[in-house]
Amino acid sequence: MRRASALLLLATLGTAGVAAPLPTPTKPLGANLERFDYPYPVHWYEAQSQGAPVRMAYLDVPPQGKANGRTVVLLHGKNFCAATWQDTIAALVTAGYRVIAPDQIGFCKSSKPEGYQYSFQALGALTRGLLDQAGVGKITLVGHSTGGILGARFALQYPDRVEQLVLINPLGLNDTLAQGVPYTELGALRQEEAKTDAASIKAYQLRNYYHGAWRPEYDRWVAMLAGQYASPDGAIVRDAQARLSDMIETQPVAAELARLAPPVSLIIGQRDRTAFRANSAPTAMRERVQTVPQAAEDAAKRIPGAHLVRIAGSGHAPQVEDPAGFNATLLAELRSPPTR
Repeated sequence: MRRASALLLLATLGTAGVAAPLPTPTKPLGANLERFDYPYPVHWYEAQSQGAPVRMAYLDVPPQGKANGRTVVLLHGKNFCAATWQDTIAALVTAGYRVIAPDQIGFCKSSKPEGYQYSFQALGALTRGLLDQAGVGKITLVGHSTGGILGARFALQYPDRVEQLVLINPLGLNDTLAQGVPYTELGALRQEEAKTDAASIKAYQLRNYYHGAWRPEYDRWVAMLAGQYASPDGAIVRDAQARLSDMIETQPVAAELARLAPPVSLIIGQRDRTAFRANSAPTAMRERVQTVPQAAEDAAKRIPGAHLVRIAGSGHAPQVEDPAGFNATLLAELRSPPTR
């Protein structure tokens, strides 16, 4: 049904004049993206977590020209990877920042341990270990989408490590379960993941991320995600993604925003229609579930000293949709952080 709906949506958009061709046949890339090249050399952090060995892939890109002494850590979203930050990394290192962009456990090139109990606290602890290995002390933390929840959680766990927090269209600013989204147990999430493919990924992103306007450069990121699912070991990816969805739906940071200690900037693409799993809520209740921009408006009032930056023309992923405009906005926030 989900695949059929995705195809119907694409067909409908196509007849309305929106350029949304179906993806080309998916190339299997491996459950850990073994056959997908990143724009910078990949480093590895190896650790023990929940009694098993894990390893995290990450990019560590030095500043170009005169270094400013600051390190920016970029946290990706659920449908993104460290590689998706490529344009942002280029802009930051040109401006003198050292940049670290990890793939979190369960995602992309990093480990997806069988039976792993995902939590933002666990991901935060692993990220801290990675930074310790890399010799990084205080950081500027930038989190997008699901990475925004992780960024906020990390800042709550380790406030002495974060000098500035920037959240880009983050999830978790509202409690979607409290707003009417029914809890979906792990087995049902696995059944949904079994239907995920390039067409459903593209349809979801077209509708929620890019407000009906698809560009050819987005296809690379669909191919990246779909290539994991299409691999012979794709069941590992599907199980990890189901467990990660459970983490997202049950672990928002909405109730703890007032405790955030560092200066916080919210950079929000206003055309974002993302409201995590709102489509599973009863029809009459769906309007109660806040989209990311709606949740950000409320969150900015509860985060002490927060600076809300609205990007009128962008959706869920402004760093992908308008790299030049987004990078200028981000650099301006980093140069003049909000005051508490």
